[in-house]
Amino acid sequence: MKAPGRKQAPELLVVLTTVGTEEQALEIAHRLVGSHLAACVNIVPEVRSVFFWKGKVNDDREFLLIFKTLRERFPAVRDAIRRLHAYELPEILGFPADFADGAFARWVEGGSAGKAIVRPRAPKRGQRTA
Repeated sequence: MKAPGRKQAPELLVVLTTVGTEEQALEIAHRLVGSHLAACVNIVPEVRSVFFWKGKVNDDREFLLIFKTLRERFPAVRDAIRRLHAYELPEILGFPADFADGAFARWVEGGSAGKAIVRPRAPKRGQRTA
């Protein structure tokens, strides 16, 4: 039950896809963040994928993209990835982030809604916070 006067944290979604080149990873990340479909995209280089495709086992180096967005934006994120992706059948998986920090969730909500935001930064080791 929601407490009176308290805004419920937005429903976050983590979306994953893999691509074959760094250039494509950067293009997709910039397009989705720039269009406010995702607040942030992490690009993890050099993941190794072993998969069965068209009758044979493949072993490829890929780039993993991790999108932070809102559950309600999944259809638009999925459609944008499909449009921009070079693969015939791109991996597009969405996972609810049920246990996200509330401040981070609100930041994702603002960032994927096109609001002017500043990403929160953790204090450096030994640095005092106000």
